[in-house]
Amino acid sequence: MEETGIVIARDHDREALRRALRDKKIEKVRRGAYRSPQPITGDRFKDATDRALARTVAVSAQLRKACVSHESAALLHGLRLWQLPGSVHVIQKYRASSASARDIKRHRLVLPDEERTTVDGVVATSLLRTVVDCCLSLHPLRALVIVDHALALGMDPDAAKRLVETRRDPRGRRRAQLVLELGDQGAESAWETWLRYVLLRVGLPRPTTQFPVRTPHGEFRADLGWEEFRLLAEFDGRVKYVRGALGPGHDADRSLFDEKRREDYVREERWGVVRVTASDGAAQAVARVLRHLPESARDTLTPLRLLPPPPLRRR
Repeated sequence: MEETGIVIARDHDREALRRALRDKKIEKVRRGAYRSPQPITGDRFKDATDRALARTVAVSAQLRKACVSHESAALLHGLRLWQLPGSVHVIQKYRASSASARDIKRHRLVLPDEERTTVDGVVATSLLRTVVDCCLSLHPLRALVIVDHALALGMDPDAAKRLVETRRDPRGRRRAQLVLELGDQGAESAWETWLRYVLLRVGLPRPTTQFPVRTPHGEFRADLGWEEFRLLAEFDGRVKYVRGALGPGHDADRSLFDEKRREDYVREERWGVVRVTASDGAAQAVARVLRHLPESARDTLTPLRLLPPPPLRRR
């Protein structure tokens, strides 16, 4: 077993690997790569993330001189993703053969040494280069989810903007700069970023993330807040209201009760509260928030044309 936990077929006895696979002592990661069987957690996104990471590590081990990049590098850096990459992205100096694997997306270019790093033994683009590549190549929402988390990890947004400007190909630079400008380290989940994205897209003023609201019963925080409208918006995931979903000691009924009291306290201070769930969809989420704005404010909204409708999140 390699240090990464990935067994590469070319380095081992093929017949022994076939026996181990038959006896379920190993599982296939991708063509020519295996690992010990992993337990299924029941969290589909978590399990899919684990498989995507293993596939990325396997490709890196098999190609050797390649540098993992784009969303695959974001995955290695532990950044939040709106959806997992369908292929493993790598940067190489040489052109791939016509028989190259379909689950690998190759980018042929020369990468400066300062823009590469090593993450858990895997050569990948630096955090800064990874974020810039994603901003230039991905749908703006997918890029914004990555930018938000990178900012929370300490990425310098000005350095990212400067790196965008150094790219020779002007396509996508304007949109990438906008995504970097809209980035906010206060987002605590991909869905919170989604909610902010759909509201910014229709022209709402930039909200304050993790907005503090003081009440006689304590200070509470909302995902998004607009002081000028005395309006709060929150993305409400169902998981915290499901008994045992957050561990054996999680009390779903208590969570529901506490959330209700918290909202009562906030409304008593004359704040409007809009709760949005994934099932609402972008149009409904926007409509529900806009209903709380004065007509004069709704009439002056200017949509951000560079931001397209959000893509659906693959489950």
